[in-house]
Amino acid sequence: MGMEESAGGAARQAKESLELAFQMSQILDTGLDRHTLSLLMALCDRGANPEALAALVRELSSAAPLAPATPTAPASNAVVAPTAPSLFPSGFRQV
Repeated sequence: MGMEESAGGAARQAKESLELAFQMSQILDTGLDRHTLSLLMALCDRGANPEALAALVRELSSAAPLAPATPTAPASNAVVAPTAPSLFPSGFRQV
């Protein structure tokens, strides 16, 4: 098997793992989107403590507003917040 086939297999396995984790996340009603879940999985792959990450997610989730604020017309120099709520600041999220 060549390097490209091996890389393709690894990418396919990573995608399948993320999809399985996302399905479990939906069943457990965690409220995590695929992007956030993939960030958490990547942190675990790099050695982050999963229990510490879970505690952080719980804390951030409880601090986050339950419903997005009613959008208002931004001033000409205002920064518009992302439309989808996220557990992480927009600097961590690629849109």
